[in-house]
Amino acid sequence: MGNALKSLYGQCCPEPPTATTTGGGTGTDQPLGHSALAQHLYHFEITSQVPEDLTWRESKPPPKTPEEASMLVVHTLHRRQTADLEGLLSFYGLPFLDSLVEVTAGETPPLSDGFKFELHTLPVDPRAVADGDGVTVYVRTTDAWGSTRVPPEIQMAADERKKARAQRNYAKADALYTLIKDAGYGVLHIKNEEILARKYRIRLRGIDAPENAMPYGKEAKDELVKIIDGKCLKNLIFDEEYGRFVGDMYCDGIFVQETMLKKGLAWHYTAYDKRPELEKWEKSARAKRIGLWASSNPEMPWEWRKNRRIYENSDRWLKLCLFTLFGAILSFYISLIK
Repeated sequence: MGNALKSLYGQCCPEPPTATTTGGGTGTDQPLGHSALAQHLYHFEITSQVPEDLTWRESKPPPKTPEEASMLVVHTLHRRQTADLEGLLSFYGLPFLDSLVEVTAGETPPLSDGFKFELHTLPVDPRAVADGDGVTVYVRTTDAWGSTRVPPEIQMAADERKKARAQRNYAKADALYTLIKDAGYGVLHIKNEEILARKYRIRLRGIDAPENAMPYGKEAKDELVKIIDGKCLKNLIFDEEYGRFVGDMYCDGIFVQETMLKKGLAWHYTAYDKRPELEKWEKSARAKRIGLWASSNPEMPWEWRKNRRIYENSDRWLKLCLFTLFGAILSFYISLIK
């Protein structure tokens, strides 16, 4: 496993130890896990033949899970080659971290059938990221696609608002802004420029990230924020559903869906997308146990939503039954009193 193993084992372990089965038969190599790594490091530490920084006992708090063990190894050996780190993590059966994932510009799927139009956004507000696969964006009304779609009354309201603000008639300006906002537009101030823009909700095509309330839901949302915060995006729109545009998103030449899949923070949504590239990226994250794939059986977000709807419907039905029963009992007692 290259130089990383040499640093860990030194001269006292000429051959990497393996866990073997017992009970009379030939031993079979098995993943060792973070507990075995802890034992090996502890042994080498007391013989002063382990890297100084990789002190398991003194780390605060001591790693107790495979993910924490991976973080310690990567942090300690961050100067090593990625292949060395991957070999060490693989040897001990530890999950890969998304910090080892490499995403390069240019590796994007070819433009498929169904492409409708292209949207170029203004810089994204991180607060507009709803979850790991959805964001609200603003696009200039002068954008090639939307320039002919601005209602005349909205353009007029924007012009009148600008005049009202120049005259310090802020009450009128606020009223006009409310009219603009209610129509699905906004006025953004960017680099001393006042820009009339249309608001759109974008759903990332071909992936399904964990919902915010699910395990890894927060991590997925945070990763999307990290990618697009303050950036101008290119969106290739293919469809519209539930008031949202569905499309492929690019940020600084990087295909956003690729990043989310490679970092194990989204599923390939095969019910609606059959692209082999997305399937390949998900399989890569699964094999390396990155992100949500560190769990042995992560719940699929579409199943989670289905179960939640069933629960909510059952809850409403139960409340209705109780309300009806209470009304019947109340009517019965009222009749007795009379």
